[in-house]
Amino acid sequence: RFCLPLVLASLPAMATGEEIPPALQDSWGDFWLFRFFVNAAGYASIVVPGFLLIQYFKRRNYLETGRGICFPVIKSCVFGSEVKSVHQEDGSLPPRVEPTESSTARQVFKLLFCAAGLQASYLTWGVLQERVMTRTYGATETDPGEKFKDSQFLVFMNRILAFTVAGLYCALTKQPRHGAPMYKYSFASLSNILSSWCQYEALKYVSFPTQVLAKASKVIPVMMMGKLVSRKSYEYWEYLTAALISVGVSMFLLSSAPNRHVSTVTTFSGVVLLAGYIIFDSFTSNWQDALFTYKMSPVQMMFGVNIFSCLFTVGSLLEQGALLESLRFMARHSEFTAHAVLLSVCSACGQLFIFYTINQFGAAVFTIIMTLRQAFAILLSCLIYGHTVTVVGGLGVAVVFMALFLRVYARSRMKKRSKKLPPGETPVQKV
Repeated sequence: RFCLPLVLASLPAMATGEEIPPALQDSWGDFWLFRFFVNAAGYASIVVPGFLLIQYFKRRNYLETGRGICFPVIKSCVFGSEVKSVHQEDGSLPPRVEPTESSTARQVFKLLFCAAGLQASYLTWGVLQERVMTRTYGATETDPGEKFKDSQFLVFMNRILAFTVAGLYCALTKQPRHGAPMYKYSFASLSNILSSWCQYEALKYVSFPTQVLAKASKVIPVMMMGKLVSRKSYEYWEYLTAALISVGVSMFLLSSAPNRHVSTVTTFSGVVLLAGYIIFDSFTSNWQDALFTYKMSPVQMMFGVNIFSCLFTVGSLLEQGALLESLRFMARHSEFTAHAVLLSVCSACGQLFIFYTINQFGAAVFTIIMTLRQAFAILLSCLIYGHTVTVVGGLGVAVVFMALFLRVYARSRMKKRSKKLPPGETPVQKV
């Protein structure tokens, strides 16, 4: 809750770094595509041996024949308990506590607490993210300063703290008996790392408001994929809101003031990275939803995913020699150290606020709060970092968020109506 005031107090310092055009600062070794394949090779050096070991233990039927001190660890990592639970009503989370008339004031306080926590955590995170990725550190009158370039190190910082927080929470509170094979977390972990990396890298090529609108419009590719692959059916309001989002995003992008540093290459790179973020993030959420068929809490999910995230990122950083270089950068620039630590704190706290909000008030309230957060994030970014938005672009942003709120309202109405349907009828599947 106190992160946002701290950031607002330090806004002048955050905006002082000089922005360097990506086309002028990147050598071929810093180009995002090269870095992507280098990082992927590092992850493969861990994934491939792990995959071979898992196949070896399964072929040997180790669950039946294994013995010794390593048996419990191998059983937990490869086989688990294989006991699945029936889906909850929302498919992933335990039943939320319904508010009662006698505790209205308490529920209002909880709602305000959740809203303030989410807004403070993620608005601070967004401001810091743009500061770290687009501005220099150590700039003086004679020295232009240097820019931090390794997005993977920032992902590692976020994940190591999230892993620590989730581990402490699981140790101090009662959790369901864990049954999922540990290796299954690695799939969501890998896609989560890649989506976060794409998100950081995209800020080198597109503005933060553009990135936020791209996140808001990811419902469109999800619907297209559902229609083409799964033959899903959607209602008229879903097509209407998807069309409104497309129109709003197009208005914003086409009306943005031209930047003299932007080239076709950098624009294309930004679009590809944003597409990569949406694809990897969509896979993460779907895979996590499948994992929730095992009896586990959201914090256990957070712990399991972040174990592998830390393993993958630190392994890749050590193989590249980038971990020591990033630590040297932190030693040279104490301001960057403070930003990186606060970035990680906001990310970890934000995840806990997500779980608590959905558990207490449901997904619809959470979606409204996070949609408002996206609007506030665009406004803050424009105020702090001087992004120009034309009148048409502002209307486009308004259209996007109006469509998002319309989706939340229509979905809640459909959910209420589906509860009243006769037993033999089922509502149309939605995204």
